Amino acid sequence: MAAVLVLVVAALAVGFSTGFGSEESAEPAVEAFLLDWQQGKYAQAAALTDGNADRVTTELAAAYTDVDATNAFFAMKSVSQHGSTAVAEYQATVDLAQPGEQWTYTGQFKLTSAGGQWRIDWAPQVVNPGLAAGDRLAVVTSFPQRAQITDMSGHPLVSESADYHIGVYPARLASEAKTAAKFSAATGLDKQQVLGEIQAAPPEDFLSLLTLQPDAFTAQWPALAKVPGLGYVRRTERLFDSLAQQTVGDVGTESSPALRAEGAAYQPGMTVGQSGLEQTYQDDLVGTPTTSVVVVNSAGARVATLWSSLGHAGAPVQTTLSTKDQNAAVAALADQPSSGEIVAVDARNGDIRALASRQEGATHLPSVLNGKVAPGMSFSIVSAAALLSDGGVPENEPLPCQPTTTVGGVTFSYQATASTKSTFASDFAAGCGTAFATLSRTLSASQLTSVERSFGIGSTWNLKVPSFSGSASTASGPADLAAQTIGQSGVLMSPLGMAMVAAEVDSGIGRPPQLVAGGTPSTWSMPLSASSLAELRQLMRLAVVSGAAHRAELSGAQVYGQAGTDKTGAHSYLSWFVGYRGDMAVAAIEAGTTANQAAAALAGAFLKTVG
Repeated sequence: MAAVLVLVVAALAVGFSTGFGSEESAEPAVEAFLLDWQQGKYAQAAALTDGNADRVTTELAAAYTDVDATNAFFAMKSVSQHGSTAVAEYQATVDLAQPGEQWTYTGQFKLTSAGGQWRIDWAPQVVNPGLAAGDRLAVVTSFPQRAQITDMSGHPLVSESADYHIGVYPARLASEAKTAAKFSAATGLDKQQVLGEIQAAPPEDFLSLLTLQPDAFTAQWPALAKVPGLGYVRRTERLFDSLAQQTVGDVGTESSPALRAEGAAYQPGMTVGQSGLEQTYQDDLVGTPTTSVVVVNSAGARVATLWSSLGHAGAPVQTTLSTKDQNAAVAALADQPSSGEIVAVDARNGDIRALASRQEGATHLPSVLNGKVAPGMSFSIVSAAALLSDGGVPENEPLPCQPTTTVGGVTFSYQATASTKSTFASDFAAGCGTAFATLSRTLSASQLTSVERSFGIGSTWNLKVPSFSGSASTASGPADLAAQTIGQSGVLMSPLGMAMVAAEVDSGIGRPPQLVAGGTPSTWSMPLSASSLAELRQLMRLAVVSGAAHRAELSGAQVYGQAGTDKTGAHSYLSWFVGYRGDMAVAAIEAGTTANQAAAALAGAFLKTVG
């Protein structure tokens, strides 16, 4: 503080004066007045004026409180003196509560000397040249509407919905301090910051203090209604609701813990992304507010704008999602009796077209992007690719599907109808886990790991939101290797990760998924010859035509895929479908109480709608 004061005195000393005669210089009086005002010694500053001491003290104290200033600095620019009168000019620099906003202006006042004593001629213009009798300063801060996260065509992914703006008309409050205190107690917002916003606002305008979505309003209004002078306005905005909520994310308003955790000062109209893309792209979406210092007359009307700092609108974020496909996924899930998820990807470029989740009943599914789920026999797409590589197992190779088989001292079982006349192709179609466990003896751990990596499993994606490409450690022995071929032994995948497996088989090219438009992803080739890739596709077609994934079959364009089931509890299962139709790769999961392959039907309903 001592260093600051030294700098202030130095700044004041740069002034100059002209027109001196026999009168003493007015400069010391100007310096003293500005320094007392700056240091908050309002009574001392008032004593240097010719006005009523109490009234001047009050007006000086209120001058920058009315704009919620955090600091004010004054530098004397000049003093023009003519006999017993003088005119002083100064520069005011006012730090406003809005971060980074600094209002600078040039002010002036007259002085008169009587009996060798200089006094400031008091008038409202001493504070600012734009003020007249009865006027006061106020600050108006308005945030631009939060920019939208859009689909691939630029249409907002956040739908219009009702919200409630809780606020006050400052002029109608019996006690600004009492209202601020009670409002703070009900919301957890900082009392002094709330009071500063109320005092700084134009008194006759509605000041929105807090925005709430309908459920929060219903829960909080009974307590807020007891705050004196508080009211609300219902509006419709694109702020809270989205058909792709998990991905788009949630938005918080003024009372969000996310703002408090960042140490952000309370600002009416502020929004903050709390999850998903809303959080990742917060700085782009929120924009910056426009802040104006205005003059308000005694009737509460705005009569002049003294200064404005123009904000800028937020920049929308365009995703790769398709509203049509997203709606189709949501509709397909809505027709199911239990929890489910769908992710769809354009196999030509890795663009994610749909990400939908429905939580119903006791089973809560993990994130469609970041979930870590055992894929069961849907993972046989990957292990089949390993078995077909390097001229491996022919699809017509006789391979009995047995109820049980033992590999490395561990017994594996298959609950569906077994057959001694099966082939590799029919075993894949049926999802025969024992056959794949038996075939694992022809693989090495490094072979399976290499193919897993070629499908991008374990890679890092740059989706800007938490995501999981899958994990599968190198098998430690024959039993571990057998378990991995059927999607067990610690193999974990997200629905998106399995959709990317299907996309790679569809296109023949490996690539990471894309969620935000404009990226240029890297690509890689599959470790399969053209003939082996064709065999893998035929296996997936057979699984849909006559195998475990048959409920995904549709007329018209052919569907390719594989199904699987993972037992997650005594009476709970998670079914999978992973496949593609045309250029659309899809992964679907559904919770259930039996081992039935419900996810195939879910995927079929979605693919039928999108065509």
